[in-house]
Amino acid sequence: MLKKLLAVAAVSAVSSVPVFAGFYVNVENNGSYTGEDYNGSGTDLHLGYEGSNGSASYYVQGGALLSNPDGAESETNFSGKIGGSISAAEKIDVYGEFSVVTDDENSYNSKLGIKYAF
Repeated sequence: MLKKLLAVAAVSAVSSVPVFAGFYVNVENNGSYTGEDYNGSGTDLHLGYEGSNGSASYYVQGGALLSNPDGAESETNFSGKIGGSISAAEKIDVYGEFSVVTDDENSYNSKLGIKYAF
């Protein structure tokens, strides 16, 4: 159900006539620590597309994830993200993101938030 909803949202956003749209490259490294212990890092090498339509903005990106766990072998997997934001009021934005990493057992993450500007 969630996959279908995200697919419909992505197609709707991409098929709308955007005010701004374009491709981009995103290289992002995320390190992980527990207390003072280093757990490892992951580096996204993504190609993406972003745009906006009125008060809404969206993006979809995907590519290689270079996983470098501490004390274990590195591996390369696929990762992808889809997300966006919409202006709910003059100073309030609602945003969300859904991401996936393929591996022996796929992992899924979601993010949902509200941002208030002063």
